[in-house]
Amino acid sequence: MFSVDEALRPTGQSSKDLVPSRYAVKIGEIDALVVSDGVLPLPTTTMATNASPADLANWLDLQFMPPDKFDWPLNVMVARSGEQTILIDAGLGGQFPGFPRAGQFPQRLAAAGVELESVTDVIITHMHMDHVGGLLVPGIKERLRPDVRIHVAAAEVEFWISPDFSHTVMPNPVPEVLRSTAKSFYNVYRDNLRTFETTREVAPGVTVRRTGGHTPGHSVVDLVSGGDRLLFAGDAMFPVAFDHPDWQNGFEHDPEKAARVRIGLFNELAQNRGLLVAAHLPFPSVGRVAVDGDVFRWVPVIWDF
Repeated sequence: MFSVDEALRPTGQSSKDLVPSRYAVKIGEIDALVVSDGVLPLPTTTMATNASPADLANWLDLQFMPPDKFDWPLNVMVARSGEQTILIDAGLGGQFPGFPRAGQFPQRLAAAGVELESVTDVIITHMHMDHVGGLLVPGIKERLRPDVRIHVAAAEVEFWISPDFSHTVMPNPVPEVLRSTAKSFYNVYRDNLRTFETTREVAPGVTVRRTGGHTPGHSVVDLVSGGDRLLFAGDAMFPVAFDHPDWQNGFEHDPEKAARVRIGLFNELAQNRGLLVAAHLPFPSVGRVAVDGDVFRWVPVIWDF
């Protein structure tokens, strides 16, 4: 079990982290915890495959980012609602060489005082390796409850039987690694999967809904309680999306639909004024979306210690 108050206090467990790796928020009666899984380097060309090199270079320069590669943040969430503890995505895991700063979620979850044995439900926004790989780390499955429920859209499971990468623009080795990781995840956890078509209330105030776009079964998670709300958007948006929501990411399997989903969620968040957390926004990725006509603006929350 965990609570916001407990998550804000040191557990006594030593940590080598020089910066915070978890951030707690309260959504009505729901305790939520954003946990950093670390970062991994990616080529900047994957950030905007339909933008001109000059426009992308200009945006990177304005953001004080290097021109060739950038650190891709990895965030997961834990939510406590009633008697249920829900893990939302599971990070990269440790089976991929060359990413020594990623795959941190198991030890950072432990440092936050959240035991894997307490997890009753897992929500997978989609089956890319940086969202399911953490569940494939040796020893993780053995620590999870045998009856843990893993919620994933039926369309996502179906897609990874024979995935289509024809609309993606990824580094050459990536598609095969994505394919093999999704297959391994399905084979290891198939008996625990609880698929849904469009939406499912996983726990009181915790609802997963399929958006598609990034992948056919890509989903987002709504936390709603006591007049408060938070959206965990998975891979529906990236840092460049606020300035250029129409720029397409190389990892999107249906980039045109992904852009429509992104703009729709931005407008929804601007209207309901809820909090936003996304898998690849800079940690802790807690903020709101403001809109003025066709222009969106990211408004991070003031950290509360």
